[in-house]
Amino acid sequence: MSEASNTDVDPFRTAKTDYCTTREAARLLGLSLGKVQQMVEVGELQAWKTSGGHRRVSVRSVEANLRKRGPRETERTAGARDLAVLIAEDDRSLQLLYRETIGSWKLPVCAEIVGNGIDGLVKIGLHIPDVLIVDLLLPGIDGFEMIRRLRANPELGSMDVIVVTGMEPEQIEARGGLPASVTIYGKPVPFQELRGYLQAKIVQRNRDLQLLART
Repeated sequence: MSEASNTDVDPFRTAKTDYCTTREAARLLGLSLGKVQQMVEVGELQAWKTSGGHRRVSVRSVEANLRKRGPRETERTAGARDLAVLIAEDDRSLQLLYRETIGSWKLPVCAEIVGNGIDGLVKIGLHIPDVLIVDLLLPGIDGFEMIRRLRANPELGSMDVIVVTGMEPEQIEARGGLPASVTIYGKPVPFQELRGYLQAKIVQRNRDLQLLART
């Protein structure tokens, strides 16, 4: 379909709950961002573009798609998509520790690791993760600049950002601080807390899908 609205409703006059971003639609449907964009293009989901060029998807069309698939297919599709986690950490020993520890949890998590902020931004541009775990002292573009750029993009508002750093709070504040929406942990890496965070994220995603499927 065309990028223009395929409804007669002015999207700027609807309530906020009437629409969501393509990222949020992908999370609710348990599909990849690319698949949702395809569904928009062929008209399976109703959508339009804002004046800033960002897609907005009708929540009603998301709900209709879930009802069409039925509860069993919805649960199967949701279970097939792992929680996408991107880790930006340049320390090779910590990279290995992240891989081994997260892999040992046997959670439905797909974790990717990059060693610098530039690669992290490129990865997010190709596929937006559910959760970004980032160190602040990265080569090239550091964690501060990376987070600033990401939070300036409204399409990335549903992506959780977790900072794991060896910097002290006063050092962070001296660099301009971080947005209130960012969760901050100190080093050594608090794997127990990270596991709990990801488990809660998985539970919430599944609950959202179940609620929409029953609507």
